[in-house]
Amino acid sequence: MSTRIEKDFLGTREIPVDAYYGVHTARAMDNFTVSGVHISHFPRFIMALAIVKKASVAANLEFRLLPEEKARAIDQACDEIIDGKLHEHFVVDLIQGGAGTSTNMNANEVIANRALEILGHAKGNYTHLHPNDHVNLSQSTNDVYPTAFRIGLLLSHAGVLEALEHLIGCFEERARFFRAIYKIGRTQLQDAVPMTLGQEFQAFADTLREETQRFRDLENLLGEVGLGGTAIGTGVNTPKGYASVVCRHLAAISGFSVTTASNPIEATSDTGVYLAWSSVLRRTATKLSKICNDLRLLASGPRAGLGEIRLPPVQAGSSIMPGKVNPVIPEMVNQVAYQVMGNDLTVMLACEGGQLQLNAFEPVMVANLFQSIDIMKRAMRILGDRCVIGITANIDQCQKNLDASITLVTLLNPQLGYEVSSELAVEALASNRTIRDLVLERELMTGDVYDALVKDSAALEDVREWQR
Repeated sequence: MSTRIEKDFLGTREIPVDAYYGVHTARAMDNFTVSGVHISHFPRFIMALAIVKKASVAANLEFRLLPEEKARAIDQACDEIIDGKLHEHFVVDLIQGGAGTSTNMNANEVIANRALEILGHAKGNYTHLHPNDHVNLSQSTNDVYPTAFRIGLLLSHAGVLEALEHLIGCFEERARFFRAIYKIGRTQLQDAVPMTLGQEFQAFADTLREETQRFRDLENLLGEVGLGGTAIGTGVNTPKGYASVVCRHLAAISGFSVTTASNPIEATSDTGVYLAWSSVLRRTATKLSKICNDLRLLASGPRAGLGEIRLPPVQAGSSIMPGKVNPVIPEMVNQVAYQVMGNDLTVMLACEGGQLQLNAFEPVMVANLFQSIDIMKRAMRILGDRCVIGITANIDQCQKNLDASITLVTLLNPQLGYEVSSELAVEALASNRTIRDLVLERELMTGDVYDALVKDSAALEDVREWQR
């Protein structure tokens, strides 16, 4: 393999001649062979790093800290990365020591070497344009990395909401079709009172709808950044007024409402917004997991369980039992939820582990939060498209379970009174007969009056016809 020689204060290293990264990245590749998950696994984070670097070079040019030719080359390199190019050269493991310095230097070196090419120089010829002196000018890892983290989360925001809204829409669509199907509600896995299957599915939609606002509430928190604070938030090595200028450029480039932190020293060490983001993801994942537990219970059987709904069959369920189909999509979502819950614990511990003016553990927060975001987005889409939208109702089983339940007497209280209704419940349980049979036998009401209390026959026929 053809190589070039690069050096730092630790010595020299051979770098593949075609590589856009440099010596600092190469050392990090040796030091952090940990997870096998590289920065390139999360393109939005790389795009966010390039956006931060582009804003910084614009501010440096405005303060005349960089020659225009160098600034334009750096700016073009950033644009190419924002457009998705050169991502394969972001090769550092996401889990790393140094509070993200290796990630920042990976970005600095890729941008510098691409800018050198644009200027007509060879990669690694840093006398013409340097990763630290030019690309990283007026910056520190300690303000670049957290700012890129926040911008990356903002870039992820719309996708999470779109996936969540899509899933909510799938549940609402099922709720409309199931609105006339009466069934028995259950508390503590025991018969409770009648409800409709539509009401059950609408409740799934509405509990998820609450989460959309929780995600929107995070946007303002994410928009407050410490860029320009450099090492610990004091703005060392930047000209007066730099922070407000670079944030103005960051807002214009990113398209997000970005403001300078009111206390950059506090912003440098505070990681509360990541904990908040992770907590909302965990809360949503917890709700999704509970919903999937319900779907699996409602579809259990199909002959020896509740069997009130049918999940769409998507694959064979057993290597030994012919014809068996399992609720694999809800099971997958359950496991995604468990992973998100575990990731949230990691983020919480990393947030707590910060010391004095810096939290060195943001890399593990990045790794866990972006993983949670991606698997949640995919899981919600798959659950909606490959499961929820194809669920059908087992109307006969719903009616059978409803008819067999003694809790139907609750509906009779207004007409028959509590005492008579209680007698009916006791007798039905003892004789293994239905409430309907006993009501008709005692001539307490007609069959038509009773049926009108517990089901909408005309609407049920519409649903049967649709499901055919």
